[in-house]
Amino acid sequence: MSKQSLPVVDLQAVACCSPIAVRPMDAEQAAVVAPMFKALGDPIRLRLMSMIASVPEICVCDLTPAFDVSGPTISHHLKVLRETGLVDAERRGTWVWYRVRPEVFRQLGALLDVPAATSADA
Repeated sequence: MSKQSLPVVDLQAVACCSPIAVRPMDAEQAAVVAPMFKALGDPIRLRLMSMIASVPEICVCDLTPAFDVSGPTISHHLKVLRETGLVDAERRGTWVWYRVRPEVFRQLGALLDVPAATSADA
């Protein structure tokens, strides 16, 4: 896994993209969306995202014990999810609470929407 940091994503840029089944993305659009998919391409981050998305919000104190990696490693993965715009975080006292950004996932879902095959396609 590369140690380079992922760029912070312009969330408005994701909304600009038509579904990939409608027309091919240009290089600029792909560069905007790719960091989100890269962030989700890591098994730990994908599990974290699943845990965060399954509840309205969750404390980092509830996320860390679910993994066999150190707290700083979990913090790094959560930072990647924040920087790519997939989650929001709010510090409350000594703990940080995370919640999914549903509008981003709706946009990513729309981007991946492929129409059902018609009878002529089958």
